Amino acid sequence: MRCSAPTETAATLTALAHVLTIQRVSRSYPDRPPSTWHRIYIDAVPRDREEARQ
Repeated sequence: MRCSAPTETAATLTALAHVLTIQRVSRSYPDRPPSTWHRIYIDAVPRDREEARQ
């Protein structure tokens, strides 16, 4: 996942958690200069439909 700010990363993880069970989140890795973006890696699996509705 690539986002430009920590707040965007947090918001994206929150949105993904509605449909995925996030098992692990890596530390933030900066992209190569001159980019100001950073990336994180996640391990996740789909949530079952009943769990995702809650």
